[in-house]
Amino acid sequence: MADMPAIGAKAPDFQLEKDGGGKAKLADFKGRKLVLYFYPKDDTSGCTTEALDFTALAKDFDKAGATVVGVSPDSAAKHDKFKAKHGLAVTLLSDESTAMLEAWGVWKEKSMYGKKYMGVERTTFLIDGKGVVREVWPKVKVPGHAKAVLEAAKALK
Repeated sequence: MADMPAIGAKAPDFQLEKDGGGKAKLADFKGRKLVLYFYPKDDTSGCTTEALDFTALAKDFDKAGATVVGVSPDSAAKHDKFKAKHGLAVTLLSDESTAMLEAWGVWKEKSMYGKKYMGVERTTFLIDGKGVVREVWPKVKVPGHAKAVLEAAKALK
């Protein structure tokens, strides 16, 4: 299992299915800041709140030259339903194989009610237009997070 990319490291490449059809890869965002947020599951309370918070600030992220992209192990079809249900304005990528989640070091052993299982550790990366990681927020607490990421995106030249 890979470690999370450190600040200053080249972002690991990826190519994943996206909501609405087609694929997205790291090179698609060249020349633009990328907010890559990893979340456990569509339509759960924390994940829905996080997606809605990023959506509420979508125009501000765009003004800051940043694109917001969420990644989870849910299917692209499930992402489509999630986006439609909540009116989300962020791109969602599907990593059903968990290969990208593992490459980015966010696929971790978790525990609930004494049971161990593998899942996504809620984490956000801010990547510059050259594909270099500039900020990392591990073990994200959702309240206020999107706003903090926006401030970092605005500050990144």
